Amino acid sequence: MFVNILLVILYLVVIFYLGYKGWRETRTASDYMIAGRQINPYVMAMSYGATFISTSAIVGFGGAAALFGFSVIWLTFLNIFVGIFIAFVFFGKRTRKMGRNLDAHTFPEILGLRFESRFIQGFSGLVIFVFLPVYAAAVLIGISRFIEVYLNIPFGYGLLGFSIILALYVIWGGLKGVMYTDALQGTLMFIMMAILVIFTYSQLGGIVKAHQTLTSMANLVPAKLKALGHMGWTASPKGGSPLWWIVYSTIVYGVGIGVLAQPQLAVRFMTVKNDASLNRAVLVGGIFILAMTGIAFTVGPLTNAVFFQKFGKISIAMAKGNIDKIIPLYIDKVMPSWFATLFLLAMLAAAMSTLSSQYHVGGTSLGRDFYEKSLGRTGGGEITATRLGVGLTILFTIGWGLFLPPSIIAIATAFFFGLCSSTFLPMYFSALYWKRATKAGAIASMVGGFIASFFWLIFIHKKEAAAIGICKALTGKVTLLGFPWNVIDPNVIALPVSIILIIVVSLATSRMREEHLEKCFEWM
Repeated sequence: MFVNILLVILYLVVIFYLGYKGWRETRTASDYMIAGRQINPYVMAMSYGATFISTSAIVGFGGAAALFGFSVIWLTFLNIFVGIFIAFVFFGKRTRKMGRNLDAHTFPEILGLRFESRFIQGFSGLVIFVFLPVYAAAVLIGISRFIEVYLNIPFGYGLLGFSIILALYVIWGGLKGVMYTDALQGTLMFIMMAILVIFTYSQLGGIVKAHQTLTSMANLVPAKLKALGHMGWTASPKGGSPLWWIVYSTIVYGVGIGVLAQPQLAVRFMTVKNDASLNRAVLVGGIFILAMTGIAFTVGPLTNAVFFQKFGKISIAMAKGNIDKIIPLYIDKVMPSWFATLFLLAMLAAAMSTLSSQYHVGGTSLGRDFYEKSLGRTGGGEITATRLGVGLTILFTIGWGLFLPPSIIAIATAFFFGLCSSTFLPMYFSALYWKRATKAGAIASMVGGFIASFFWLIFIHKKEAAAIGICKALTGKVTLLGFPWNVIDPNVIALPVSIILIIVVSLATSRMREEHLEKCFEWM
């Protein structure tokens, strides 16, 4: 235990040094919010990847893969093809150039300036500030569970202590401090995940034998899961079954598409100085995401085979029904003690890299986008207002982290990704590619997508509707619609609504000023 604590302290010393380095180099709002647009492509790629992949992916979705099986690996394909290739090539370059042309410092600001709307910037900033803490709490819960297991620190104390450490270097270091620490943390995560998958396959006698063993265990799937469509951990869920809709509409589609409209990721495109930097970052980012999610979603199902061989129980039984505990238990019970210590550092890295970026974006969304730009409160205190926003984001995240129920990490992550997709993605794409998109169309798409997503959550999607209880209180029914609608993810409905609204309303309203469009699309 003493060695564990000593290693954590040494690790934190390095993190604080990098945060201090970011603080020393932060002199302007541009430095604080977009790192002065001068970040090295390796640092940018590792920061993007480390922000993208966190304990929510490794712990939450790794646990979900342990429950649902290898079908979750389709999310890795979308993470790489959509989250890296399409994001960098088709969104990243235009975001960087338009951000430079308009002197935008945040994701909501580039949308607001493109459509000449303070409302768009303010509404976007408020949505991010209010709902980002739910996703951040999922990440915080993941690392707090690891701290609870390996350092024997109660969950609540670990959650609070970790939050304080993060607050110190995010509030003062700005995005430079965040990205420097991200690069180190991403490198550590990569090494630990490579060791994890090699050790897991060696435990089961190699790749072929491991998969054969897991296939032969299909009869061990719990009856409740079989009734929902579970066909075994190496098979896809039964087509059209409740489990099929959960895996493919919520986990794969909701998260896989939603990554394109993640504000904490989009802002990184504005931190590099040219397209060549983005091109070089694609390969690094792709390899990193493949290693992180591919390994987590592979090891997850295989934990069933390892646990059954060693303890006679499948993963969900070992975790007593809480999928968020499967990966921590696997590291604790199966992996060597030296690896457990190093993996704890990797999980600290994963959580710190993502949370620091989330807190930074939450702060800029409130401080710059809503307070300063939308409300028009000027006076030179934008960094101070943003730091206050970071502090409030952290407090809200802690609140959610203490009160969210078990097995929530993957659900909370999918919720935020889906909400961002339906609220921002059609407007974001149109801002970059469609000159005919208008301010009215963008507002209709943003507000309409947001309302459609929330309506589906509250009145249709069973998991959230049952937990919230508004539908039952008003109608006497848990949901307004039955199967399959009550298991279809809100984003499947809300995203098309948002797309239709921006097209129809834009075509029905006057084109934006030509001189403004020329400024936005100056590179074309």
